Amino acid sequence: MRIVQLANLYSPVSGGLRTAVDRLGRGYVEAGHERALVVPGREFTRTETDGGLVVTVPGPSVAPGYRFVLDPRPVLRVLAGLDPDVIEVSDKATLTVAARWARRRGVRSVLFSHERLDAILAPRTPRWVPLETAADRWNRHLASAFDAIVVTSAFAAAEFARVNAPSLHRVPLGVDLDTFHPAHADPAAALATLSMLAKAGPAAAATEALSANGEATAQAVSSEPVRLVHLGRLSTEKRPDIALGTVRELMRRGIAVHLDVVGDGPRSAALEAIAEREDLPVWFHGHVPGRSEVAALLANADVALATCPVESFGLAVLEALACGTPVVAADRGASHELLAPGAGVAVAPEDVAFADGVEQLLRQPAALRRMSARARAERYPWDATVAGMLEVLTA
Repeated sequence: MRIVQLANLYSPVSGGLRTAVDRLGRGYVEAGHERALVVPGREFTRTETDGGLVVTVPGPSVAPGYRFVLDPRPVLRVLAGLDPDVIEVSDKATLTVAARWARRRGVRSVLFSHERLDAILAPRTPRWVPLETAADRWNRHLASAFDAIVVTSAFAAAEFARVNAPSLHRVPLGVDLDTFHPAHADPAAALATLSMLAKAGPAAAATEALSANGEATAQAVSSEPVRLVHLGRLSTEKRPDIALGTVRELMRRGIAVHLDVVGDGPRSAALEAIAEREDLPVWFHGHVPGRSEVAALLANADVALATCPVESFGLAVLEALACGTPVVAADRGASHELLAPGAGVAVAPEDVAFADGVEQLLRQPAALRRMSARARAERYPWDATVAGMLEVLTA
């Protein structure tokens, strides 16, 4: 089967979308299918890779590191030359015209929904705009244009369930369990976690171990600061300000803390200015391209902060869990759907609530919370995601 993936805003800094598209594409090739990827670029190019053909079509820069196809006609011409059996579209805007092209030619089309329209547009839209009505109208169009729609979470599914989308499938994303691993932690912490994992066995044993130790007292007080990490795009809707607020609140409570911020975005300069002005112990790493480097930052944290209240899945949450780092996540959006007892807590997207969540997790023995986090992540291998997607693509 020849699978063609189309994606907008696909770039080296586009985080979860690029990771999902690439991992799915690699999985299709490993399953014996032919795969091609069409994305925006500076100019028209064709490159053969281990993961199949990659074609770029002209797309203007819309933000640092991001390009967007405004005119889809070159994409349709590329599609005609590729002669696909199925099209997977990771875009809800200009590239959706590919569904009409596909239907006229008897080609199956699948929309992979990476974001929830009403949630992502809310911070950018005046309150008087009937956003839900407008989103419903567009989603009805998408549901009728595509043969199937794939979402990754219950939160993401809600906007399409609201319009009774006839062919809606839920396929959670996965995590690279080899790259994101507790072994990236400092030697002492890594050894303790790996030892616990070896003794606990499969994922279910982690829950049993946690229950058996439910009355455990807080871990011994250390002279080292509590290590926090925030991984994600620094944009308004992601609420990275809550991470800084959490640091501020924990310091007010007399708790020594250290926060690593991994990621870039339009709020970077403002957040750095706040941290400098208030002398907050926050280190801004910007975009970190190496996956192993990201994994090391996650694995060496005591707690990860997932502040975004409109996340449609929460790949960064899975990556932290896979590294053995429990997560405090916003109790709205989709990130909290990935948590389990011992592996994290869901709280209101507010500074005080996140600080409470950090303290709650720190009251659990370190080895147990790390074991629980890793066990939870092991339920989400990429192989399962690829298999789920292939079921939809070949239906």
